Amino acid sequence: MERFGITTDDIPAVITPGGTVLKKPSNRAVADAMGMSPDDLAGKCFDLAVVGAGPAGLAAAVYGASEGLNVVVLDTKAAGGQAGTSSKIENYFGFPTGISGVALAGRGLSQARKFGAEVAVPIEVTALNCKAGKSFDIDLDNGDRIHARSIVIATGARYRKPSIHNLEQYEGRGVYYNASFMEATFCTKEDVIIVGGGNSAGQAAVFLSGHARHVHIMVRANGLAASMSQYLIQRIEAAGNITLHSNTQIVELRGEEKLQCVMCRTRDEAPKAFDVGHLFLFLGAEPNTAWLRDCVKLDDKAFVLTGPQIEAQNWTLERAPHYLETSHPGVFAVGDVRSGSVKRVAAAVGEGAAAIQALHQYLAEQQAN
Repeated sequence: MERFGITTDDIPAVITPGGTVLKKPSNRAVADAMGMSPDDLAGKCFDLAVVGAGPAGLAAAVYGASEGLNVVVLDTKAAGGQAGTSSKIENYFGFPTGISGVALAGRGLSQARKFGAEVAVPIEVTALNCKAGKSFDIDLDNGDRIHARSIVIATGARYRKPSIHNLEQYEGRGVYYNASFMEATFCTKEDVIIVGGGNSAGQAAVFLSGHARHVHIMVRANGLAASMSQYLIQRIEAAGNITLHSNTQIVELRGEEKLQCVMCRTRDEAPKAFDVGHLFLFLGAEPNTAWLRDCVKLDDKAFVLTGPQIEAQNWTLERAPHYLETSHPGVFAVGDVRSGSVKRVAAAVGEGAAAIQALHQYLAEQQAN
């Protein structure tokens, strides 16, 4: 750090092989420095623009590109979405021994590129202009604008955070939102707390139980049956170093430079201290739809409405909306960002594939007109 003039205030910092120092860089700045940024997209026109490179978006790209469409995939961070952070997905069809989210995302990315899809990561879509006639204008965070005849929204959701006043103080210093091998090395032979009752929490608990001394699962509900797959519940019950704490919530985090203590309350009892330095939060997610502005109709939780969910007064054509089509013709939504979607990888992949068939119908209508 002294050699490159980096102070603790400059962390995180990146030093490239050429000696360039990047202090607190954005994902895009790191990608630029490593030569990973996408080629110049300004002014290009595509048959299909897929916004989001999770399982749903990559599936749409694979099926669209394989059927002859000129496809671009745009994502702010990396391929894989939330599924890409999963240590092991064991209930995905065709992988009886399971597959990591990173491996699944990598295969999907390679497959999309094999069929000719252009994948631009990391790059953020800042706005979608739905009033540009027969094509859509898409504004990017680098100031460029591209055009597409159709859109698939696959932006998924971002991690939901509990209302703990000093939570951000410990993010990266004991508070995590995924459980990969990297996080597992941090808590080897130590106690950890997992908050959440969904499948992501269950997968993390089973995975971390092989590394941590003891895993505490904390949920506000009476149990796990309503929100977690049975196979995960059985594994949790069979594990000797996993304890479920029902009707429990975190009320305070303590520690100086890093997390050292978690205060939890069970119903009306007095708060109890857990001397734990590793807290994993799996509290579900909120949809990434702010960039859509008023382009399409959303439900009361900001998820995208599609197909029969769209009320008659929100539809602008005489025909009924196609399957997975939003309130704006030619714009489709798939995966976790869609209202009423099944929060499973297999369902997201299926929707990504199904949207392409409906999209072909829309493009045929446009060509006929």
